[in-house]
Amino acid sequence: MSGQSITDRITAAQHSVTGSAVSKTVCKATTHEIMGPKKKHLDYLIHCTNEMNVNIPQLADSLFERTTSTSWVVVFKSLIATHHLMVYGNERFVQYLASRNTLFNLSNFLDKSGLQGYDMSTFIRRYSRYLNEKAVSYRQVAFDFTKVKRGVDGVMRTMNTEKLLKTIPIIQSQMDALLDFNVNANELTNGVINAGFMLLFKDSIRLFAAYNEGIINLLEKYFDMKKTQCKEGLDIYKKFLTRMTRISEFLKVAEQVGIDRGDIPDLSQAPSSLLEALEQHLASLEGKKVKDSTAASRASTLSNAVSSLASTGMSFTKVDEREKQAALEEEQARLKALKEQRLKELSKRPSFATTDTSPVSTTGGTISTAPAIDLFSTPSCSNGALKMESDLFDIQQTFNPSVQASSTGLPVATAWAGYSTASQAPPSGALQVDFESVFGAKAAGVNNIDSDDILKPTMVGSNQALCSINQLSDKLVGDDLDSSLANLVGNLGIGNGTSKK
Repeated sequence: MSGQSITDRITAAQHSVTGSAVSKTVCKATTHEIMGPKKKHLDYLIHCTNEMNVNIPQLADSLFERTTSTSWVVVFKSLIATHHLMVYGNERFVQYLASRNTLFNLSNFLDKSGLQGYDMSTFIRRYSRYLNEKAVSYRQVAFDFTKVKRGVDGVMRTMNTEKLLKTIPIIQSQMDALLDFNVNANELTNGVINAGFMLLFKDSIRLFAAYNEGIINLLEKYFDMKKTQCKEGLDIYKKFLTRMTRISEFLKVAEQVGIDRGDIPDLSQAPSSLLEALEQHLASLEGKKVKDSTAASRASTLSNAVSSLASTGMSFTKVDEREKQAALEEEQARLKALKEQRLKELSKRPSFATTDTSPVSTTGGTISTAPAIDLFSTPSCSNGALKMESDLFDIQQTFNPSVQASSTGLPVATAWAGYSTASQAPPSGALQVDFESVFGAKAAGVNNIDSDDILKPTMVGSNQALCSINQLSDKLVGDDLDSSLANLVGNLGIGNGTSKK
């Protein structure tokens, strides 16, 4: 079945309703699609293992629940997601798995839906056994062999004899479970098993590197061990040689399926003379008669063997460094893509353009600062000064009734600038408006306000930027408002054709 099934979508919808984002993501990572879990879902689950407010047991239980499916695709992808979190997630996820008595009980799993289900069920049983062994190993030694510090001052190189003889067999058990996956290149036929194989391949490199360093430490201590310790050590070394052959075959499969040759380490076996020297030393401790060997020849044999194994360790280290560099480059590329996306989002936002009336303009890439406009000043109309003429101020050409100064010679108030000693005459050609002809009645009978008793605005000189509008003739203002309105209504002929007083 390709694509998300109806069951997948219903399950995801149920988790959406309950508000469980973790369970929803687990469901999306383990759909019926015949492909490996999507990276975005695995990255989210890794992020969850690093959040203190995320319930790790709930996350693990969600993965275990998916392994109860009858579909080999769902079960296989659940194992892959669990393995991915064990490798790249927070260590507390592995700690929780190690604290459980049982993990995956899939030793009898079988998908009978088709021929592919039969084939993949075999690898599911092997894969689940390895993950169980990986968790058990962590429980026994309290650290992950694939993440342990390596080198001359590494954990396996600095371990004492007693602890070393107990630890190496644990590595051997985990390595056996991994190699028992036993897949051929022609069996890696779909994206699901390929994703699982890649995780196993990376584990095999790191696990064997720790195994190799443990053997180097064992050989350096071998000729100083007690008889029982030498017997255990010799047995460990023989098993190591067998597993080195098996790991070589496993890496050949990786090369056949297209993994870069630079990502595959070179394995250098110790000379066969070393095994003979170890056996002779144990026989001498048991009192058996052996041919005499000088200390110099024994030291030379041991030195050659350690050098060969050390070169293998260096090969593993180079692969590790290359993988780290690739991961770093991938992270940098991801950050660069996020940065470019952010810049595109910012560029799409509307910018606030300046207008011609803005005091500050940025035309042509330069900033021009114009002086601020003072509306209450009277700037001169010199060249370069702002011209303050507009339609509003052009009203003075249309409405400018003739206003004469009073005979008393008293100063008359201007509109803006206080008092003026003399009012100016209206400009020639100005339109004279006869309000009496408009309203059809003389204002003679109305008690007018003496024109000398009020302050009248006068026009500002033409050389000034601001102007004022003269007050209308005082003949229009009357004391009796009612009579004025009555006359107006009568003249307009409102009513039944008769004027009303």
